[in-house]
Amino acid sequence: MTALVVPAPTSARHLSKAVMWITAGVSALVAFGIFAVLSAAGISEGFNIVAAVFVSAILFVLLSYVLSRIVEGRRKASDRLATGLVTTAFIVALLPLVSLVSTAFVNGLPRLDPLFFSSSMRNVVGQGGGGLHAIIGTLEITLAATVISVPIGIMTAIYLVEYGTGRLARAITFFVDVMTGIPSIVAGLFAFALFAIVLGPGIRFGIGGAVALSILMIPVVVRSTEEMLKLVPNELREASYALGVPKWLTIVKIVIPTAIGGIITGVMLSISRIIGETAPLLIIVGMSTSMNYNLFSDRMATLPVFVYTQYASQGSDAQAYIDRAWTGALVLIFIVMALNLIARLVSKLLAPKGLR
Repeated sequence: MTALVVPAPTSARHLSKAVMWITAGVSALVAFGIFAVLSAAGISEGFNIVAAVFVSAILFVLLSYVLSRIVEGRRKASDRLATGLVTTAFIVALLPLVSLVSTAFVNGLPRLDPLFFSSSMRNVVGQGGGGLHAIIGTLEITLAATVISVPIGIMTAIYLVEYGTGRLARAITFFVDVMTGIPSIVAGLFAFALFAIVLGPGIRFGIGGAVALSILMIPVVVRSTEEMLKLVPNELREASYALGVPKWLTIVKIVIPTAIGGIITGVMLSISRIIGETAPLLIIVGMSTSMNYNLFSDRMATLPVFVYTQYASQGSDAQAYIDRAWTGALVLIFIVMALNLIARLVSKLLAPKGLR
């Protein structure tokens, strides 16, 4: 009886990582070389690194597809093409953010000095001065808006997920959706009209800006918290009810701690949404060149309005105003980044042990 001989499988041809790295390097050299020539010839104004990175990514996708089609076959080439397109889409989405941060960093670095963080713009008409008054105003108004918005938003979301039924829940959901899309200047006009009726026309103070920003912040908190609460498995609630735990205690001890990471992330997204708003603060808070720590009295400076006024109302030394505007924008970016890092740390510390 003859034995059946099974031939050993032949090793499929495969592009090594070294080849892919070489392909990426060639693509980058070609793209950067093209834009360097265009810049040297005066066809383009300066070297456009963002466009060069984008073109190099496109060239890499095309070259890797052609090489894979020749060496590995149609199926593997199609897989590489799809992966390359997804990666290119990610790069395209990331490029504006990288470009914005790098531009703000390069232009804001000249005035990122101790004087900017230790002085205001009082009696300054040229060089010098700083943005301490605007930094303090931004932090105070944003903190006040957060204190107003977070309890209202979280409790509204708890009602919609855990208790809400019928017309009232549908009405709340409808108005939350409407509030999500209102222009920021409308929130500022509403806050101004509200306080003008109570305190008289021409009112300008920080707490009014906090109320205006809370109108923009509450819908984001409600929506994000609602989605996080819906992700909590119903089995956890049912197990708690089976042990005789009341519903309110189940929400406090089981549901909210399970979703706390996502809730904090949603709160930070809402803070990032409002911290850069300019129009409502121009209307209800105004602008000041001096320090003002009191939210309930007189005008206050905020970083978005500071950046706007420095750029829009340039004095005799225009470059000094532009430098302060860029530095204010860079400091605002740093504040948002710091808040997000703190939120990630807090959400990790507060999350249940099994979810850390």
